[in-house]
Amino acid sequence: MLKFRLRTDEQVYKKRFKSTFGFELNLKDPKTLGEKIQWIKLNERKSFHTVCADKYEVRNYLSKRFGDKYLIPLVYQTDDWHTITPENIIRYPCIVKANHTSGDYRILRSCDDVNWEEFRRQCHLWLRSDYYLISREWQYKNIKRRIVVEELLQTKDGKIPNDYKLHYFNSELKIVYVSVDREGVNKRNTYDADWNPLPFSWVPKEKSGKGVRGSEIAPPPTFDEMKRIGKEIAKEFKYVRVDFYDVDGKLYFGEITLHHGSGFDVFDPAEYDRVYGDMLKLQ
Repeated sequence: MLKFRLRTDEQVYKKRFKSTFGFELNLKDPKTLGEKIQWIKLNERKSFHTVCADKYEVRNYLSKRFGDKYLIPLVYQTDDWHTITPENIIRYPCIVKANHTSGDYRILRSCDDVNWEEFRRQCHLWLRSDYYLISREWQYKNIKRRIVVEELLQTKDGKIPNDYKLHYFNSELKIVYVSVDREGVNKRNTYDADWNPLPFSWVPKEKSGKGVRGSEIAPPPTFDEMKRIGKEIAKEFKYVRVDFYDVDGKLYFGEITLHHGSGFDVFDPAEYDRVYGDMLKLQ
């Protein structure tokens, strides 16, 4: 672990890149999308990016730019894990998550489903986690750590809504990546800006292969609104992913992700890594 800590971010990226893609990372003349995202991780570092990565502070940024109507209702937030109690978390179902990491969350369907002492210990571990050291993505380094509780979005049939991840290259929407029915079929579909299906998957290496894509779905009712808001946010970046939810025709903001999959997700077929790399201009 100490050896990993002593490596520079660039050294970490190069080692993981070679392991994932099978060839050396070229940062002097990057060609593929994966290479270009690594270049961005090293060369595009602004304090504003910390705000975007912070699942709590990004709410304030979005409120100032677009108003509160797109924000998922907030139940509670705290930097003290001791206060994760049924007295403070009073609306269910809800989702509890760390604001400074990726993938640290728990869905609470009711108060009675929770062993509160055990759950507080889990939240304590989340707050102790240094996600920058795990991912080496600079934007996570200086986030003030919190636990955030939001209402759980559900459609009228009781499902968690699809997650629409809009990928912008130089402010132009190029890929719509949809996480379809996470608690059901749990598939990943890709579309272009006009909702034409794209002929590839783009997932972590261990998940690549057949069976990733599900049946085709229609665009959500709020798709044009997603694109409008996403484009406004994308003006601040060379590349960015802006996530949304559509709940029975009502639009909610998800998150801003600066580096999808940290730049290590794999295209299948692999040639699309270069196709989309050509679309992203770094200068």
